[in-house]
Amino acid sequence: MTASSSQAKSLVLRLKRALYARVSAMRNRHLFLWDLLTQIAVIPLAYTIRLEVLPATYAPSVWRYALLSPLVKLAIFMLLGLYSQFWRFGSLREFVLLGWSAFLGSGVLAILVYGLLKPVGWIAEAPRSIPIIDFALTGMLLALPRLVLPVAHQRRTLSDKAVHNGVLHRVLIAGAGSAGDNVLRELANNPQLGLRCVGLVDDAPDKQGLQMHGVRVLGPCRDLPGLVTALKVERVIIAMPTAPGAVVRELVHLCDQAHVEAQTLPGMYELISGRVELQRLRHVQIEDLLRREPVHTDEAGVDAMLRGQRVLVTGAGGSIGGELCRQIARCHPAELVLLGHGENSLYLIGNELHERYPDLAMRQVLCDTRDLNRLRQVCRRYAPQLIYHAAAHKHVPLMEDNVEEAVTNNVLGTRNLLQVADEAGVEHLVMISTDKAVNPSSVMGATKRVAEQLVQDTAHRTGRAYVAVRFGNVLGSRGSVVLRFQEQIARGGPVTVTHPEVKRYFMTIPEAVQLVLQAGALGHGGEVFFLEMGAPVKIVDLARDMIMLSGLQPDVDISIKITGLRPGEKLFEELALSEEHYERSVHDKIYVCRNGVSWDSACSSTLQACTDALIAAAQEGNVGVVMDLIRRLVPEYTPTKHEIASAS
Repeated sequence: MTASSSQAKSLVLRLKRALYARVSAMRNRHLFLWDLLTQIAVIPLAYTIRLEVLPATYAPSVWRYALLSPLVKLAIFMLLGLYSQFWRFGSLREFVLLGWSAFLGSGVLAILVYGLLKPVGWIAEAPRSIPIIDFALTGMLLALPRLVLPVAHQRRTLSDKAVHNGVLHRVLIAGAGSAGDNVLRELANNPQLGLRCVGLVDDAPDKQGLQMHGVRVLGPCRDLPGLVTALKVERVIIAMPTAPGAVVRELVHLCDQAHVEAQTLPGMYELISGRVELQRLRHVQIEDLLRREPVHTDEAGVDAMLRGQRVLVTGAGGSIGGELCRQIARCHPAELVLLGHGENSLYLIGNELHERYPDLAMRQVLCDTRDLNRLRQVCRRYAPQLIYHAAAHKHVPLMEDNVEEAVTNNVLGTRNLLQVADEAGVEHLVMISTDKAVNPSSVMGATKRVAEQLVQDTAHRTGRAYVAVRFGNVLGSRGSVVLRFQEQIARGGPVTVTHPEVKRYFMTIPEAVQLVLQAGALGHGGEVFFLEMGAPVKIVDLARDMIMLSGLQPDVDISIKITGLRPGEKLFEELALSEEHYERSVHDKIYVCRNGVSWDSACSSTLQACTDALIAAAQEGNVGVVMDLIRRLVPEYTPTKHEIASAS
């Protein structure tokens, strides 16, 4: 036996096995029967179309050709998996497969007939256009029943919906983009929801009057109140996960005018999987009204930095620290060390991560960053390669009455961590800072500014990639204004606002953490990063929006009470100092500051000496000396009258 004949037999055997496996797994037997019968008829029909009248001399050849057709084509269809598809939910991918199946089936058959059988006389002369007609007929006959199945399924589900739910709820979708398209698909595939879309609205001029899955775009968003009345709409679905908060706020106000319920899809920061599902549909939340365009960070760069590395997160039980741990865990670090001072919060985040990432190598460490020897033990034991420092005191009024705690935690804790990181050779460290560190009026902001200086000084002395990240108020973090307003509304009011003109920048926890992780990937050492925060929001407007989202009327059902600025608070926050040079980084929405101060040895020595004295004064409880040293370290610090009185 020659090698070529042995290879041919081996190939035939493999094809037989593959064909047998496909036949065994075949589920669409009704489609198989349809294809068998129609493919027998395709060849006579092709000859008739070509010749109009089929001469008797062609008959034997035509029937041989016709009987060979299903044998060749159905074998190819099975090898391509045509009978293992779920045609009830057929999509573009499945119909592309149909096209390839028809092309290969007709092509292989033509090669066999014209290349092998016609030369030996088994089939008489045949027109060369027959394979082309065969391909067209094969494709149409394959597609016909497979197009009918999804339509029949949709009609059946609509009928079931009417039977099970009685009256269908009429909905209007705001947004005729990809999210709106997915919502319409979900409505068709989830009859149990009992929802029927009667129209769409979208501000894009080129979409007006067009149809999407048989539903027409009826006009721009401003027409929503009139359409709700005319079409008897019971619910509006805002399908704009990337729309800025101003757009969502306007749509909510239009729904409020029309006295109709508004629901929305989560913003893109929540849709990490990229899927838009009606199971995620929810009532509009304050985060939607404050939403900005999503920050597109370099996920590949962040993943490359974290994958296979030993990572330590301080303050791991807090809002930011916990989210840092969640997002780091997704990047498959070699080991994730959760360091925190609060036993219960550390226990809870550890349990959550263990359930979500059972294969994650994780360590939970109870430690106060003010304990230098304990920090040294932790770094020696786990040898982290990256550190994210989220442990800090952050509540402004509380720190005004606990100056010593603010200094020892925010300054001493940061200095200790920088010291042990330097000793352990840690190459990357990111410290979480705040916009309150810019021209601070509070002890909390001033101590965070000192911590930023310590990070910059260490980076310049060591040449390591140690950086800081500033951002504004974080929605949903413990003690945030949003949570306080929610509690006050639940009690029936009043909602307390410190000043009618006070403004703040806002961002979500996931956005803040994305910035922190990105800074770790971008930083070379000594930089301070901050996010383009958009326009600041008036807190009194935030209070009114939250009352309205609760289904109540401001100053009617819930009163708003102005209480006056608290010690340490400012009317507005800033993101950069006047002497700092800042510019856009490689990412459009992320800025980087480089301090204008020359970090020479004298500057570094002065900083270290003043910091030593500041910490010693705080540990001794000498508030007056503490305040003097803070003002020396942070000349732009402007304490309130309350602080000056306390210091004296």
